[in-house]
Amino acid sequence: MTNNLVLSTRNIDDLILDIANAVVSQIKSGKTKEDLSSKRYSIKEAAKTLDVTALTIRNYIKNGVLKADKIGGKYYIPHAELYNPSNEVKSLKYQRAS
Repeated sequence: MTNNLVLSTRNIDDLILDIANAVVSQIKSGKTKEDLSSKRYSIKEAAKTLDVTALTIRNYIKNGVLKADKIGGKYYIPHAELYNPSNEVKSLKYQRAS
């Protein structure tokens, strides 16, 4: 038993128009970008993002440089904390020890 799908030219045009309309509506509604406001990063993910070691991230949390939530015995750093432009976490890597 073979099922053949046959589309006429009219059906393909309608399909393309429907897809184009869906894309335009997503762009207008702003839903094309992922909402990262509630995203949290593990220590390992934060270390990879900032190009430092996991121990450095733990020290940042311990010293109050990074704010993190402890959930189930593990630390998670909010997206806003990691990418906050006023937070100088990335530049701390290059500062001299006093």
